Amino acid sequence: MTPRVREILSWYGADNPGTLTNLARLLNHGRLAGTGKMVILPVDQGFEHGPARSFAKNPDGYDPSYHVNLAIESGCNAYAAPLGFIEAVARDYAGEIPLILKVNNSETLFNSAAPISAVTSAVDDALRLGCVGIGFTIYPGSSDRKQMYEEIAVASRKAKEAGLAVIVWSYPRGEQLSKAGETAVDVVAYAAHIAAELGAHVIKVKPPTAHLEQEAARKVYEAQGIRIETMRDRVKHVVESCFNGKRIVIFSGGEAKGTSELLEEVKGLAGGGAFGSIMGRNAFQRPKKEAIELLHKVQDAFRG
Repeated sequence: MTPRVREILSWYGADNPGTLTNLARLLNHGRLAGTGKMVILPVDQGFEHGPARSFAKNPDGYDPSYHVNLAIESGCNAYAAPLGFIEAVARDYAGEIPLILKVNNSETLFNSAAPISAVTSAVDDALRLGCVGIGFTIYPGSSDRKQMYEEIAVASRKAKEAGLAVIVWSYPRGEQLSKAGETAVDVVAYAAHIAAELGAHVIKVKPPTAHLEQEAARKVYEAQGIRIETMRDRVKHVVESCFNGKRIVIFSGGEAKGTSELLEEVKGLAGGGAFGSIMGRNAFQRPKKEAIELLHKVQDAFRG
């Protein structure tokens, strides 16, 4: 146990020893063990976007075991996926890497201006499969946000009682947000803060842009001189928005992009104090050797 990990665990004083142990398992695994940083491989894209869109570029990805092996071989802190993918590998890889069960998911066969994910598994499944925690997506800004907030309140309470960590994917989306507004710095910071208020131990958001969506927020940003010019500035602000940096905030890799562009973005995330990345398509859609090399470079950027 390093001093940094002890410091991070001290921020979660309301949690029981089981939850703290599972948070420690996340922070003490892989190439970044003990640094307070983490890189997680998430593979919920098959459910969210469809198998061909997700795996045809690298057909090995149709097999759930490919992904957990990639996470292990690259030294990731954890592997996150929906119920089916976790059930397919949990026995064969028991104890080899921390697992996160994504307990709600959506698909693209029906598009709605008010997005909401379906609850597809439960805390009991996470315990049965040996997971360290549950993952849950919320869409702040959706007209169905009330139902999502109430669902995560229930799931979070059960998870914490069972000694599990809670990881919240917080993606602003809805009828009153523009497309640019979904990643606007004021909106991303707000969404991250909402996840913290909902009791998340680990918060996942998208890298913020310099766009300001809310006019009321714009006035404050300008009056207070909040710097948002660079990715480093914006990430610093998002992390600060989560209890002055006392919650673990990690950032998604987003849509597939070139290696140089991705690493430049990661450099900005690390410089702003991000606790890490959760990177799916940008890793598993590459050949395995290339994916491992990329994940090592991302981990090294966060190691500093």
